[in-house]
Amino acid sequence: MLGFVGAGELTAAIVTGLDGSLPVVLSPRSREISAGLAARYPDVRVCSSNQEVLDQAGTVVLAVRPPVLREVVDELTFRPEHVVLSAVAGVRVDQLREWVAPASRVVRSIPLPQAARRQSLTAMYPEDSVARELFERVGRVVVPRDEPSLEAFSAATSTFAAHLDYLATIVGWMVAQGVEAEVASAYVTHVFAQVGKSLAEGGPLAELTSRHLTPGGINEQLLTHLRAEGMPETVRQGLDAVLARLRGAVPGSGD
Repeated sequence: MLGFVGAGELTAAIVTGLDGSLPVVLSPRSREISAGLAARYPDVRVCSSNQEVLDQAGTVVLAVRPPVLREVVDELTFRPEHVVLSAVAGVRVDQLREWVAPASRVVRSIPLPQAARRQSLTAMYPEDSVARELFERVGRVVVPRDEPSLEAFSAATSTFAAHLDYLATIVGWMVAQGVEAEVASAYVTHVFAQVGKSLAEGGPLAELTSRHLTPGGINEQLLTHLRAEGMPETVRQGLDAVLARLRGAVPGSGD
């Protein structure tokens, strides 16, 4: 039995991707999401408490916000045989083991929202057969060589909102030039969705960049401008700050 402590969007994505292939018990938190999943899948049930989730499940996914993780797990009694999969950023394996003792089989994971479409690429550490079997049901798995490397993966996920804001900036600029907002949004969405398909085909990013850049052309002009304005260094500095937060994070400081 698979259990989720925390029933937010990430839980919903994984349960949706599983599509009834496993029996699942859910935390009573976020009742609207939990109730919706239970109504959709016959083998999904909402428990009366987080402790009931642990009592029913052998594998437990922790999917609460970092600020409340310690408070939540302190109220729970784990069993030695529990497999604990944490989807909480910024809390190290050794710390998690201390909090969920006597359970000791602990895995950190970074499932992506694309799990709902079985297209997540879930980074996890350490290697674990139960965790791998679960996350391969909703996509693919990558296991970094060590825990600090996993935190670099976690930091990389902090770029999602910035990337979408970049696209929104392009749309806003087009609107300022007189293009209708719906048309501008549809155009930018289409263009970058097609770029996403090129990304999905694989290959070095530098090579993909060169395929979208003509020497002396307008793509080269904007890229050169952004580099001259320090965008790459600003991105690196932002990622460094996120990584420092994750690696030195006091529990509760992550997203």
